[in-house]
Amino acid sequence: MAFNDDSFIREVNEELRSDQMKGVWRRFGRYIIVVAILIVAGTAGKVLYDYWDDNRSSGTGDQFLAAMKLADENKNDEALAALDKLEKEGHGAYPVLARMRAATVQVQKGDTAAAIAAFNEIGKDNAVPAAVRDAAKMRAGWLLIENGSYEQVSAAIEEMAVPGNAFRHSAREALGLAAYKAGNMAQARQWFQSIIDDTDSPRNVANRAHMMLDLITASGKAPAAQG
Repeated sequence: MAFNDDSFIREVNEELRSDQMKGVWRRFGRYIIVVAILIVAGTAGKVLYDYWDDNRSSGTGDQFLAAMKLADENKNDEALAALDKLEKEGHGAYPVLARMRAATVQVQKGDTAAAIAAFNEIGKDNAVPAAVRDAAKMRAGWLLIENGSYEQVSAAIEEMAVPGNAFRHSAREALGLAAYKAGNMAQARQWFQSIIDDTDSPRNVANRAHMMLDLITASGKAPAAQG
């Protein structure tokens, strides 16, 4: 499925207008999460690129690019071995970059539990730059939507869902989706409303928040927001 955020939202809204509420989340929930993860991954990628760009080391850099090529070719075990070596022997930014990439390779392998554990470990490591720690926490939080509880998602990322944090929009969306998945419609409504109330929220994120609020209202499981 090729994702076009606006057309995807229109399709879901057509489902809502047709009153075919049963199964809407079952049909679209995974895609909503995937679309949002693509944005999170892009933001995290920008953070990691900036970190890499400030800490270039040509020899280790070639090794890192070679490990990434292995991962892109789905040679996951070989990629993990190369990244593990970089984590232990690399210079500059590369040990941290190797840890982040290795966690992503674990996702590719289907070992989501190992990936979550790895991202959580990076997120708690005070030796890692704050921006990279936040990126790791966000990756863990999004993986936990499908593979954990609302409480686990909250523990991972709620601290970032505050004004001024660069990841606040993604954190609020993840928390809203986790609350919705858990059946806590009132909490979900609060998180999605906080996205809409933030004038700096990206348009696509705000559009998805509106869509989710429509879904919650149509479900009849949460009171409408008071204006």
